[in-house]
Amino acid sequence: MSDKKIIVVLGATGAQGGGLVRAILDDPDGPFAARAVTRNAGSAKARALAERGAEVVEATLDDEESLRQAFAGAHGAYVVTNFWESMSADVELAQAAAAARAAKAAGVAHVVWSTLEDTREVLPVSDHRVPVLQERYTVPHFDAKAEADAFFRDAGVPTTYLRSTFYWEGFTQGTGPMRGEDGRLVLTLPIGQARLSGIAAEDIGRSAYGVFAAGEQYVGETVSIAGEHLTGAEYAAAFADALGEPVEYRPLTHDRFRSLGLPAGEEFGNMFQFYVEGERDFVAARDLDVVRSLNPRLQTFRAWLAEHVEDVRPA
Repeated sequence: MSDKKIIVVLGATGAQGGGLVRAILDDPDGPFAARAVTRNAGSAKARALAERGAEVVEATLDDEESLRQAFAGAHGAYVVTNFWESMSADVELAQAAAAARAAKAAGVAHVVWSTLEDTREVLPVSDHRVPVLQERYTVPHFDAKAEADAFFRDAGVPTTYLRSTFYWEGFTQGTGPMRGEDGRLVLTLPIGQARLSGIAAEDIGRSAYGVFAAGEQYVGETVSIAGEHLTGAEYAAAFADALGEPVEYRPLTHDRFRSLGLPAGEEFGNMFQFYVEGERDFVAARDLDVVRSLNPRLQTFRAWLAEHVEDVRPA
């Protein structure tokens, strides 16, 4: 019987959870074993994790009893919710509450909860420059997670509050450089001259692994992570070098961005406005030396881009 401590990973076939499962499996001599939680243990991604040595179990955030069973006998749990599945802050809050109760009932010794800042501390709903979303939020997928912190705290669950940031993978999904009518590449971001903290999704899981490996050091603490803090011009320069042709950075105003009619455009417009107006505190909270101490493999944007250049290359 293995004496390794079991880490239960929700969202194990997703970006964050998958990174943590792989980090555990990449350290076979380490203290942890991975219990990967997924809705469908027969999926290709789940089978791949099982083949590498992860225990794969089925459970969902919408079924609290299934979470209790998944958490049974575990030392730690990584809890992440996916706002974009439901697009509902209320659903996300209910899921986080269920996870907190299940972790408490199972006696989990260390939860790492994937959370974010409450943007209303910078852009309150009384600020008429930004639309109010879902009745009480500025950026629901940030603010609901921040509200959910209280579920873990009030339940007395030993928790580390891991705050992530913009995934660079977003550049592979339509926010990277685009070719203009004149054939030149343009990077359009609504961040003005501010720095946008970004991270490779894989590094979120790796950083969470570092938090678990640190033992009780970060229980009760907020740990904010990023891979690099870059301006729009610096992102454009990295794209230009990787793609082998000039890339112009062209900032948009937040109002203009919100008016484009993009999916969740108001939410993302508010998010970028928060990144700009809350830049000082948001960046300062993400000390890259601390992140590297948790995750020595932390990637810079250029290192990430070298591996994903074909994913961001425009037609």
